[in-house]
Amino acid sequence: MLSNNFEHNRLALKTALRSDDCFDIIERDLEFKGKKAVMFYIDGFVKDDTMERIMEFFYRNTRDEILESARTFASHCVPYVEVDVLEKIDDIVKNVLSGIACLMIDGFSQCVMLDMRTYPQRATSEPQDDKVLRGSKDGFVETLIFNCALIRRRIRDPQFTTTVLSAGKSSQTDIVMCYMENKVDKTLLKTLKKKIENLDIESLSMNQQSLIEALYPKKWYNPFPKVKYTERPDVAAAVCLKGSIIILVDNSPSALLLPTSIFEVLEEADDYYFPPITGTYIRIARYLITFVSVLLTPIWLLATQNPESVPEFFKFVIPPDDQVNIPIFWQLLLIEIGIDGLRLAALNTPDSLSASLSIIGAIAFSEFAINTGWFSMEVILYMAFVTIATYSQPSYELGYSLKFMRIILLILTRLFNLFGFIAGIVLNIILLFTNKTLSGKSYMYPLFPLHPKELLLKLTRIRSTAKKTN
Repeated sequence: MLSNNFEHNRLALKTALRSDDCFDIIERDLEFKGKKAVMFYIDGFVKDDTMERIMEFFYRNTRDEILESARTFASHCVPYVEVDVLEKIDDIVKNVLSGIACLMIDGFSQCVMLDMRTYPQRATSEPQDDKVLRGSKDGFVETLIFNCALIRRRIRDPQFTTTVLSAGKSSQTDIVMCYMENKVDKTLLKTLKKKIENLDIESLSMNQQSLIEALYPKKWYNPFPKVKYTERPDVAAAVCLKGSIIILVDNSPSALLLPTSIFEVLEEADDYYFPPITGTYIRIARYLITFVSVLLTPIWLLATQNPESVPEFFKFVIPPDDQVNIPIFWQLLLIEIGIDGLRLAALNTPDSLSASLSIIGAIAFSEFAINTGWFSMEVILYMAFVTIATYSQPSYELGYSLKFMRIILLILTRLFNLFGFIAGIVLNIILLFTNKTLSGKSYMYPLFPLHPKELLLKLTRIRSTAKKTN
């Protein structure tokens, strides 16, 4: 707690902030009507022009009768909107390190906090991962307050609520929960809020992923995503109006959508930016392509291991024996890993070279690989389809989950033939049905537990986006 002793308060703040050891923590000495004052703030987090105008107003309008208390001074002499008065050292330090300027005046047992923050940020633009053919072209950025504003711009309802929390002893990362007060699941909201408030972690070094792993530490072996990510404020606003909870984490350009099911992870904005019949076709096509991408190569491997069971009109899918120098199973496994290698290489390659690298990679993994006898044409064809099909659904996390499902099927089919294939299907179904989200509800809802009407709405796009009011 602060006292009326100015030098004692100043030394306490200097010690807590370690301003002498940090060049970017500025300690600015001032004087008002013969009274000493000091301001602490982070260089680079304060708007310079706003600071100059406030300082000018201080010197011109400060009167003796106003210097009675911090609250009187803040009410009569601070021409700025976001002002607060604090007296606890820990609260003051937290605010200063968040970018708020702290003004302490001799004789005051409280500090005046001036929120003149400005964070370095990039311009709002269309997200790279959630692109749409139609619709808005704006996206979330790394600044929390701007992300909240992008959602509130679309929801002009007093029931829309933004609750701020923080997590991490060192990082003190700001977290905002956005929801509709009259539609949200109160039990889920209370549970999430309690979990975040009780987190005992040092920092959220990896933003949202650190938060998810801290909230849901169990069943790490299940690869299916526990939440849905989006970088689009229109998607976040739409699910919020349906009763979902949006979690925004400072320094992260995406939002977490809760609760989540496998059907919601597979949805994308284009489903709703087209007429219902077109949106239904796009959605069903995505489901079918995703399903085929998991089963195509394991079924083909099963066919090559049991050629006598393949119908005559499907014999063409089995490559000739003289064409295969490496067993089919190892070809498929090598290309699965090789594709990830190319993806990582493209991600870390400068933009000016990425196109050339893609061409070289495509040539090396197609014509040259076939001519040298490493891979067969059928393997290249099927794996090309699988790779392209992975990008037909919008979630990276789900894409890798499907890859792991496919690899499990390949390994078990190779080891135990038909029984291994069946066991792999059963194992993957178990992983799907036992994956619990942060809400604790079924990951397969509304398929399990079965709600036919809701399932029809998930599989098709027959519900209008223009919902009538009650």
